[in-house]
Amino acid sequence: MASDETRTEARTETEPAAHQAQVPGTTPEAPGTRAWTTWTTRLLLLGIVLAAFNLRPAITSLGALLEEVRDGLGMSGSVAGLLTSVPPLCFAVFGVTAPRLARRFGPGAVVCAGMVAITAGLLIRPYAGGTAGFLAATALALMGIAVSNVLMPVIVKRFFPDRVGSMTGLYSMALAFGTSIAAAATVPVTNALGGHWQPGLAVWAVVGAAAILPWIPFVRPRKAPSTTSPARDASDGDGADGSTAEPATVRADRPAEPSAEQPPLRITRSRTAWALAVFFGLQATAAYITMGWMAQIFRDAGVSAGTAGLLLAVIMVMGVPLAFVIPRVATRLPHQGPIVLVLGVCGLAGYAGLYFAPAGGAWAWALLLGVSNCAFPLALTMVGMRASTGAGVAQLSAFAQSTGYLISIPGPLLVGVLYQHSGGWGLPIALMSALMVPQIVVGFLAGRDRTVEEEAAR
Repeated sequence: MASDETRTEARTETEPAAHQAQVPGTTPEAPGTRAWTTWTTRLLLLGIVLAAFNLRPAITSLGALLEEVRDGLGMSGSVAGLLTSVPPLCFAVFGVTAPRLARRFGPGAVVCAGMVAITAGLLIRPYAGGTAGFLAATALALMGIAVSNVLMPVIVKRFFPDRVGSMTGLYSMALAFGTSIAAAATVPVTNALGGHWQPGLAVWAVVGAAAILPWIPFVRPRKAPSTTSPARDASDGDGADGSTAEPATVRADRPAEPSAEQPPLRITRSRTAWALAVFFGLQATAAYITMGWMAQIFRDAGVSAGTAGLLLAVIMVMGVPLAFVIPRVATRLPHQGPIVLVLGVCGLAGYAGLYFAPAGGAWAWALLLGVSNCAFPLALTMVGMRASTGAGVAQLSAFAQSTGYLISIPGPLLVGVLYQHSGGWGLPIALMSALMVPQIVVGFLAGRDRTVEEEAAR
């Protein structure tokens, strides 16, 4: 299989460039002009960045205040472990519905609704009263995150087919930035708001509300200014999947759909799809254990609450530069296995340091674990590379993320149980280290130079 850029070049040789679609004599505001398509493309870019920024604060803000939330709601260690397992559970359950919702309402409308759900959940959960209400409101926010998680690679593949690597890096970088900001700022913001954990968690709803606005113009299908250019795709917003769009627009925007010549893709027949799903699940296990428990690990080692939040932020902020670099490097390699190996070795080294000297070398372990956590943008990049069509990317994204998040559910819960019954972090850290080995193995298999369409057709 050629690299993503090579496949794109082959496809775009038969397509006119976006800027060649400008119609002479039209006004700058008219559909089909350079000004109109540029404005819409920039709005879509802003929407992608803001949406990605909001895909993790609901989780890392809770991790920074987990001890205060446990005390305030009277949670045991096992219940807290269940709370840290809610994100992958919701991602698995709701993420699988994203492609169907996108076909029915359009991807822009679904992402916009996802941002509304995130905002509502973040605003409600601190004041819901009791553990059950807190879990329900958290699930509402995570439902919005789940559908947006799945649709981000689909939107990138559709509207920016010649920039999959750079666009994946852009929204992965925004996601990592939002993750780290929430981890670092939650404790100081809570202190500034009076020291109560409720407003410290609720304040992130403001950021979620800001992410709703750029997606509003993409809720309803709009007629595209051109039927062939990538810029036209961006300006059309959601006509690709909206049932009310004109037939010609639907055909022009929609990714390749199954037809008589192209039978439905049986994704479960692909070994690469399964390898990518397991890789996604194991890296998600490590990520959600980190987001849910790492600050507590440092605090139990004698680190102050503020410093523990900063250490968690360091782990997450490493994804800001690396999430932009890794996808670009990955799309230029025929096999992504070497990147998987480097990230895995960093993770093993970080866990070893955390076991032997959690406080003494805390900053070094945070850096190593931050590098290891960048398996997430690598997995998203491989989703775009392991499928050759837009429909294939949608199916692979839903399958890999939903299956992967199902795999990751027991991890954070098991860590909470081991912590409560062993009275320390030795066994949980040993579990984290053990899971890194199969992550490296399946990552190598998922990084092979092939597509799921080829494997499913055999």
